[in-house]
Amino acid sequence: MREHYGENKRNILQAGQMLIAQKGYTGVGLSDILAAARIPKGSFYHYFGSKEQYGRELIEQYVAGYLERLDHALSASRGGNARERLLTYWGYWLESQCCQEVGQRCLVVKLSAEVADLSEEMRQVLHGGTQRFIERIAGCIADGIAEGSLHTVLDPLATATMLYQQWLGASLLSKLSRDRAPMEAAMLVTRRVLVAPQ
Repeated sequence: MREHYGENKRNILQAGQMLIAQKGYTGVGLSDILAAARIPKGSFYHYFGSKEQYGRELIEQYVAGYLERLDHALSASRGGNARERLLTYWGYWLESQCCQEVGQRCLVVKLSAEVADLSEEMRQVLHGGTQRFIERIAGCIADGIAEGSLHTVLDPLATATMLYQQWLGASLLSKLSRDRAPMEAAMLVTRRVLVAPQ
């Protein structure tokens, strides 16, 4: 049993992520998660002390994976200048958040409003994760200023914060309207903000 502990725990987290991305944290019961993971009902508390602990660990796992993908997307080794890499990243956000594939949806977008008042632990993990996302984006903006692909008037942290907040809001508005127009508007503003020097 112990040899499969880590694998089973990851399986439960992955199964729950798909369900929660679709129905939300409060819309998914423990029995739903365990059925999707094909784990016996009595086993949940062998892996997690509570549903809140499960939610916290799910968000921690998601944030860690997202940071890896973000670092890869913004890495200079991907080619292109920093401005191009940032616009590619936001373009991916637009396409992935507007798609019908629920598994591609951002858990931060899905859970931020829902769990902020339910769980202080989960709120802190989400907040910490978004701050790290913003720092990575700010680092890429700073690289763009240094290399000359972005205008020197941009303040990296303030710009990254504003853009991330804009995209988070646009994602929520797109969910409400079931329309990609808010995210297309966010992309237009992003292109204007991430201006190349004249």
